[in-house]
Formats: sequence, C-alpha cells, structure tokens
Amino acid sequence: MGLPTGWVTDTDQLTQNQQITALGNGVLPLHAVSALSLLDA
Repeated sequence: MGLPTGWVTDTDQLTQNQQITALGNGVLPLHAVSALSLLDA
C-alpha cells in the first residue's frame, strides 16, 4: 500500500478486526497523490 511497516499493525490501541477494517477502507497513498495531481492539472 506504500505505507511504512507497522503503520496500522504496530499499535496496541486497535483490535485485529479494527486493523483489518482500517486497511480495507484506506486510500492507497500513491493513488491519492495521482488523483490530486490530476485534479490540479
């Protein structure tokens, strides 16, 4: 996904189900950059 290792999984504040949900609902950072650059053009 282009995220640093442990971005979601190295926390004690989220359960495993919450981690999976966060990753599943996340926008890929590289896709977000691409979309924003297209909108700016």
